[in-house]
Amino acid sequence: MTSITASEYQAHVERTMGNEDEIDLGLATEVGEVLSLVKGRKFHGKEVPRDHMLKELGDLQWYVAAKCKTEGFTLDEVMRANVHKLQVRYPDGFSVEASLNRTPEDE
Repeated sequence: MTSITASEYQAHVERTMGNEDEIDLGLATEVGEVLSLVKGRKFHGKEVPRDHMLKELGDLQWYVAAKCKTEGFTLDEVMRANVHKLQVRYPDGFSVEASLNRTPEDE
């Protein structure tokens, strides 16, 4: 499979979006499905096939992209804003100490 940009992916999502009212619930549902796989692996010793996790993360990504659209953001815009926030919050890279000592301005 060839690579895809965030903009190209969001265009595919927009083509397959249905009712905007279902996006919030779908987003929450997909988070739950990913966490269910993590729970099974961490606490019950279940093997999670790589392709199963890949598909669930893909579903979650679809809803994130759809939510971006309904809020008037592009994925590129959200990714840039997140990178900037993390650069400000953790200029030297993540550390537990930096995490514990964050200020409201870092949010």
